[in-house]
Order: sequence, then structure tokens, then C-alpha cells
Amino acid sequence: MAKTRKEQDALEYHAQGKPGKIEVVPTKPYSTQRDLSLAYSPGVAVPCLEIAANKDDVYKYTAKGNLVAVISNGTAVLGLGDIGPEASKPVMEGKGLLFKIFADIDVFDIEIDATDVDKFVETVKAISPTFGGINLEDIKAPECFEIEERLKNELNIPVMHDDQHGTAIITAAALLNAIELADKKIDKIKLVVNGAGASAMSCTKLYVTLGVNPENIVMLDSKGVIRKDREDLSESKKQYATNRKIDTLEEALDGADMFLGLSKGNIVSKAMIKKMAKNPIVFALANPDPEIPYKDAIATRKDIIMATGRSDHPNQVNNVLGFPYIFRGALDVRATSINEEMKLAAVKAVAQLAKEPVPEEVNEAYNQKNITFGRNFIIPKPLDTRLITTIAPAVAKAAMDSGVALQPITDWDEYKESLAKRLGLNNKLLKSITEKAKGNPKKVVFAEADNYKILKAAQVVYEEGIAHPILLGKVAKIEEVAKEYNLELGDIPIIDPRSSKHRDKKNFYAAMLYEKRKRKGVTLAEAQEMMRSRNYFGSAMVEMGDADALISGLTRNYKNTIRPALHVIGTDDDVKKIAGMYIIFTKKGPIFFADTTVNLNPTARDIADITALTAKIVDRFKIVPKIALLSYSNFGSADGEDAIKMREAKKILEREYPDLIVDGEIQANFALNKELRNEIFPFSELARKNTNTLIFPNLAAGNIAYKLMLEMGEFESIGPILLGMKKPVHILQLGSSVREIVNMVTIAVTDAQTRK
Repeated sequence: MAKTRKEQDALEYHAQGKPGKIEVVPTKPYSTQRDLSLAYSPGVAVPCLEIAANKDDVYKYTAKGNLVAVISNGTAVLGLGDIGPEASKPVMEGKGLLFKIFADIDVFDIEIDATDVDKFVETVKAISPTFGGINLEDIKAPECFEIEERLKNELNIPVMHDDQHGTAIITAAALLNAIELADKKIDKIKLVVNGAGASAMSCTKLYVTLGVNPENIVMLDSKGVIRKDREDLSESKKQYATNRKIDTLEEALDGADMFLGLSKGNIVSKAMIKKMAKNPIVFALANPDPEIPYKDAIATRKDIIMATGRSDHPNQVNNVLGFPYIFRGALDVRATSINEEMKLAAVKAVAQLAKEPVPEEVNEAYNQKNITFGRNFIIPKPLDTRLITTIAPAVAKAAMDSGVALQPITDWDEYKESLAKRLGLNNKLLKSITEKAKGNPKKVVFAEADNYKILKAAQVVYEEGIAHPILLGKVAKIEEVAKEYNLELGDIPIIDPRSSKHRDKKNFYAAMLYEKRKRKGVTLAEAQEMMRSRNYFGSAMVEMGDADALISGLTRNYKNTIRPALHVIGTDDDVKKIAGMYIIFTKKGPIFFADTTVNLNPTARDIADITALTAKIVDRFKIVPKIALLSYSNFGSADGEDAIKMREAKKILEREYPDLIVDGEIQANFALNKELRNEIFPFSELARKNTNTLIFPNLAAGNIAYKLMLEMGEFESIGPILLGMKKPVHILQLGSSVREIVNMVTIAVTDAQTRK
């Protein structure tokens, strides 16, 4: 069966490079024979004997304490149903990815070929010594209830079925805040639950724990209202059966205070919403289509408080707000279980965080000016970096207070600091930039649109809502490439600067360029000829406001690509030297490299200007720049042109930018190793700080450094970001991947937003 383009993209994503989404990475040195003798035979026998003597030492000498098993039999996968263990593996790998990027928890995904409860439980018990915790996933009801209960009772490590409790915890937090805004009492609200699966049951159970009166609950399954007079009810359904003589969802919603939908899309009408009580609370969580479309619901009732499972609407109920941090807290105190007290602590922590002032970087990530607690913000955003330092400690403390913590935390400030350090800002920075771009996409002109990678990137940013692409090149050639690679360009405009169709625009741009360059040897005829070049034409579009940013350079020499932009657009008024900066995303957070692409052998004055320019851009990312001026010398330990130059640049920066955190000259290892730097150079302005910005003495050093990082470290990057231009122009490196181009477009859009 032929695949759609999006289906093919998904397959390619999972198949490219190493198949799958996760891998095992060594955490200890292994390059020498001594390393291997310690890692395995004979050295490995020593920790084995220690653990044999004291079983708890397994947490001291192995990865068990930070290792969670994501386990499924594939009987209830996403919206796909019973597709089996093998077919569930991509989902389980994806869950492992989320654990790692949001909470730095390692995961082995385990797919078990067992639908029998006894066999499933015995299998999990048999492998449980490997793990510090177990996350059950995508197991169908009612078996999932018995499986979780038995494993919780028979194992002494945290066990949670996220399908049940993840949604329950997040929606319970949303419920607490919603009833506060709606001025309702939790024991008085009339609740309608459409759906009777694992998640619906767990949500309802938790709501009752919070105070919802079971007599005020009406639950529906695929056969209608769950009533006491029905004879087909399971034990789990019987506890929420109603005595009310109602048969339909419409009848149930009449006068209801709250609707929880965990069923299927488009089953609730506007008329049903109108019949609900004042200030109705509607959690329509079917995906991708909610039980009632968001726009229909808010158009029907101005007093509605609504949440969905979608990221493009306010109040997204996303399990990633909960499970990574719940397990993080449980693992960090070596909890023997995840109990009700820990879940309630997570509920209250999530609810309270939504009431706290939202950091500016979260506002910017979602392109909003001032996100505040209210009807459109009853639960935190998934990109809020405070989640890990808020929820994990709350869960850990609840584990301690309820007596299930084997390793209590004594210094909470130190613990929160350790949580913040686990992830840095790496993935979150890139995500926040992307969300910010999506909030207000700009027109980006692509000068090399007859190239497959450029076209693919343009299609991606168009479909993702990151940018409005404009393609430059021969129409027939672009359409030919699009057809060859099955790319759908939709209504993306294509402009051929050489076509007579655009003669008037080309002449208009040429006249502008002539005025700028007529005293620099350029005639009008030459300006008109230059405008046949896509780089000149694209630069003119940006200069004259017909586009917001220019992307070029994939197939052309860097200098030849940048020259037209300098001629047409020029630099910022206060900029003497443009520069190129790379962002390298590392486990410790993003590191900014400059200059990596432009200045061959800058002077001390140039270095100072480049440093100031780089600091300005780093600051735009809401990151305080902590800058090291790199050399082969440490604070005068050696002389030579580059060492003296960086030394002089430091003096200039001290005079002109006294508030900058900058020091040098310093060797790269000392710049990046805080402990080593503090030991040898405690006087440095970088002492006790984490350096995040590196300034190189010349182009060779900067260019070699970032390329070595990318090739040897397999880090993700964005760059080179062109610094100092009057308007957004960004030049790609030769051979950039589609992902790198998309990242650069994202930066270009946020650059344009900032300037606007």
C-alpha cells in the first residue's frame, strides 16, 4: 500500500542512521587495557562480591538506581489497539526518549509476548532486579489493573502504569485550578466521564480521592450510561454505576459542572455544552480530534474552562508533565513504591506551579507576552524548566513522609541544584526557540530552492508553522525536483529573478542597490544584472520588506554568498565586524562558539567587538553569557601573537563592557572544566561559573574546534548564525542536512521576531 509523504517521513525518521531512537552509551573510560580489565574481567568481580555481601550495594556500583523499564505487551497501543509487542516497540522507545530528555532517566524498553496476567507478572518479576523502577505502558483494561496491583504488592521498587495515572495526575491538577476559577466546591460538582478504560477509571478514582462525591458521577462506556441496572458491568465499572435513569451523553451533560472525555472525537455537540452548568469545565482529551472541537466549545460558552490533549490549544493535558518527574523523585530517594501520597503530591505541585509567575523564557517560547494563571492557563507548559525542580522534590518528600523512601534527602537546596544540572538547557532551548518561531512565523526567502535539501526544509517549516517560505529559482526546475522527491509545496510562492514576469520588481530592487553602491563603482546596468542573481534578489527582498529573512549558502562558497547581503543590506549601525556563531548543544547545556566563519585573523579590537556582539545574541536566548577568551596560554603563562591579542581584548572589554562576565586568555580545558579552573585559577572572573561562550583567537581555531565537536561528539548544532547584519541573513554551511537547515530557519524567524 502506497504511503503518504508524512507516513514516509515517519518511517525515514525511525530508519535513518541507527534504526530506532535510543542506544546504550558507556559512562566509564574504555579505551585502554586497564579500563577494560576494570570494566570486565578481572576487575568486575570486586563489585560483584560487594553486592553479593550487601544487595543494596547494587545501587552503588551499577546503573540500577537511574534505570527504568518501560514494559508493554502491545495490547492497547496509542489509538492503534492490540497490535502486539513487536509493533509496540517504537512507542516504548519513544517513551524512553521522553524519560531521558525531560528527567535524565535511562530506560530499557521491554516488550513482552504475554497476554496472560500470570505470565506477564511473573516475567516482569523475574527481570525486576535489573531496574530501579518499572513503567507499565499500553496494556489493555481490565488486565492492566490486576497487573499493576500485583506488581506493586510483590516488588519493592516503584511501579506505575502511566496510561492510568499519568493523565489522572495532570487532569487532577487542572481540575483543582479549574474549580477555583469557576468558584465551585469539589464535593458538589456533577461530573460526566465519557470513557471507561484504564485512564478514565484512574482519573475518576483520583478525583474521588480529592473530594468528588461518587454519587455525583455519571460514567459512560461504548454501550452508554453505566447504570446499576446493567448486567454487563465489570467490577471496575460497578463502582461508578449510577442510579439515575438516564441513557445518553446528552442527558448526562444536562446541568453537569464538568465533562471528562477519554473516548473519541466529535461526539459532543454545541447544544450539549449549552446545557451544562455555569462556568462549565470541559476536558476533551480524545486525540487528535477532541470530543468537541476547541473553537466550537469556546464559541458556544464564554464562561467555559477547557483543556484538550492538543498542543495548539491552551491547557494541553500532556503526560510528560508528570511521569518523568514522578519517577525522578521516586528514584532519587530509592522509594519502594509510587503510592497515593506521592501521586497527590505531584498533583498539588503541578497545580501550584501554574499559579506561579511564568519565567520570561516560557512566555517567549510560546510567543506570549504574559502567561498568567486563568481560564487559558490552568496547567503548566511542557517546556517549563521548573517542572523537574518542582515536581520531583514534591514526590521525593511525599515518599519520605509516607515511609517508602530508603535514601532520604537531607539538603533540599543541593538536591534542586542537582536536578537543574541534569539536563542543562540543551534540548529545552531548541524546543523553546521552535515554539517561539511557531507563535509568529515570518517570511523566509530561500535562495537555492532548486536543491532537494532546501525544498525539503522549506516544506517542513511550512507544514510545522515555523515560517512562510518563499522559493527563488526556475519554476520548472523546482517543480521537477519536488516531483522527483514527492515533495508537496502547496501554495508556497516561487519567484524566478531571471523571469520577465518579475521585471518591475527586479528593476525596483536594482534602483535601490544602485543608490547604495553608485559611489562604489556599481552602475545601474550592473545593478540590474546583479538582481538576476538569487542572492542579490533575495537580499533585496529582505531589505525592502518583501521578506523577513534570507537563507542561502548550501551550495556556494561562504564569502560569495555573504557579499550580496553586505552590499544590499549591510551591517547594524554600531557593528564594525560581522561574525559567525555556532550553538553546540551538549549535556551540560548550550555552548556558543565565535567567530567560526568570517574573520581570518582578527585584532584585539576585533576580538573585543566580536565578543560584545556574541554576548548580545546569547543574551537574546535569555542566557547570561559567561565568556572565555581562548588561547594556548593561561593568564600570561606564554607569549605569542594570539596570547597577547586575547590578553589585550580582555583589557578593552573591561573598559568598555565592565558588566560582562568574561576572562582570558585561557586554555580550552580550563575554560570548560570548572573544578580544574577553580583549583588552579581561583582568582578568575569565571571561577565557580559554568562557561557557556567561547571566543577563538582566529578563524582556523574556531572553525576547526566546532567541526571537531560535531564530528567526534555527535552533538546537535545550529549555525553558523551570522551576527551583526542589519536584517536577518543566515548563511548555511556547505552540505548542511535538512535538519540543520530547519534549525537555521527557526533561528532566522526568531531573529526577525526580535528585530520587529
